[in-house]
Amino acid sequence: MAKVTSAPPKCWAVIAGGGTAGHVSPGLAIAQALVDAGHGAESIHYVGSERGIEARLVPESGFALTLLPGRGIKRKLTLDNVGAAWGLVRAFVHAYRLLGRLQPRVVVALGGYASVPAAFAAILRRIPVVVAEQNAVPGLANRVVGRFAKACAVSFAGTALPRSVLTGNPVREEVRTLDRPTARLVARAAYGVEEAQVLVAAFGGSLGARRINDAVLGLAESWRDRGDVAIRHVIGELDWDRLAERVAALTDSTGPAPSGLRYTAVRYEDDMPSLYAAADVAVCRSGASSVAELAVVGLASVLVPLPGAPGDHQTANARALVDAGAAMLVADATL
Repeated sequence: MAKVTSAPPKCWAVIAGGGTAGHVSPGLAIAQALVDAGHGAESIHYVGSERGIEARLVPESGFALTLLPGRGIKRKLTLDNVGAAWGLVRAFVHAYRLLGRLQPRVVVALGGYASVPAAFAAILRRIPVVVAEQNAVPGLANRVVGRFAKACAVSFAGTALPRSVLTGNPVREEVRTLDRPTARLVARAAYGVEEAQVLVAAFGGSLGARRINDAVLGLAESWRDRGDVAIRHVIGELDWDRLAERVAALTDSTGPAPSGLRYTAVRYEDDMPSLYAAADVAVCRSGASSVAELAVVGLASVLVPLPGAPGDHQTANARALVDAGAAMLVADATL
């Protein structure tokens, strides 16, 4: 059964999609922009999946949320897809009923599992659908939904979607309005980083990135005696337990002397604007939200595209910053 939090009887917009922070953050940025335009927060409803990070992030942002059952269908033939297809049918039924109750003026499809049943429920109810595509190469969900959408908002010129409008990728207000020079001293003090130190911010998205995590931790171990460098390492959920022992060796009282490398590791970074303000360089994947936020705040980066990403979209995303001289591209296999 779909899980619902504080659903109003009617709403202005339903924002659907998620799974990872890369989908959810633009959705929340759109929701906040609607509030800034005069629509009440209670008139905006988010639709996500039970397995996605939106289950935590959306309620924290103050918007109503419905979580649809099921999971995505795998691209290869497998028996798991039988159950996944049934879950998709169930999700569509829940979405169809929800839209009938809310009667929104528009449904915004972000991509990801939940966007498909929500978008097709909207199409069947003759509710306008707008696709918001974050990546340079559109994902499967948005390619399918885009055929029926009134418009497709794209983040990169040349993104192949019908009726596309170049809007850029929506960025959270707290990132968009960040004044790095002003916030830098306060943020670095909070992290215990001296002004003379070079702060490397390493992160791999909400779930983490195994190759980046291993490379950054290996670098930290070889730089134990370097007092001119600090590393803030956002490990993510998937690798946190696996790397706990090595992290402890770098951070406990038997670790490097105070004059050595300052290494801190966290499972998830709740305050990315402060990390952007404090850092001198970022090492990360080139998901659409990361690329957009790095561009907005003006932080130099080393981008490591996720190998095997659909359509190699992370490499295409990274090219925008590399071509502008704002980033260096490093292949995952070379780490």
